[in-house]
Amino acid sequence: MEDEVDRLVAAWRRERPDLDVEPLEVLSRVSRLARHLDRARRLAFSEHSLEPWEFDVLTALRRAGTPYQLSPGQLLTQTLVTSGTMTNRIDRLAKKGLVERLPDPSDRRGVLVRLTPEGRDRADQALAGLLDQERAILAELSRAQRGELAGLLRQLTAPFDNIPG
Repeated sequence: MEDEVDRLVAAWRRERPDLDVEPLEVLSRVSRLARHLDRARRLAFSEHSLEPWEFDVLTALRRAGTPYQLSPGQLLTQTLVTSGTMTNRIDRLAKKGLVERLPDPSDRRGVLVRLTPEGRDRADQALAGLLDQERAILAELSRAQRGELAGLLRQLTAPFDNIPG
């Protein structure tokens, strides 16, 4: 079965035989898959009136476990955004009633961000929708193939996830 990347690679091999275009065979497919996944994510989240960034913050809090709260700094680490961006996101989610700010009992100057019951419900429903979308994307692969692919992708992503700072 031929795909668009096969055609792209063949064209580059014809036009630039002096270059090794083999990385395109993997990374162009990863890039194309990422675009399809982004569309699926947006669809799953929009069905629950969430933007992707809202889902990211809500699910970071949800994964924290009861009482579903984190400091803004912990949220920064998990969502890879700047402090100013996170402050804006927390403000917007609080305005929608999906999170609330609470004083941090261990730091008089600090705050904690807690998921509201509505935020928890939305996060749970959007996650279920996302998993349906992702299962559809992976439907052509067997369980063993999915496991093998996950392992290979982990080898590529782990060095980026373990960079200090």
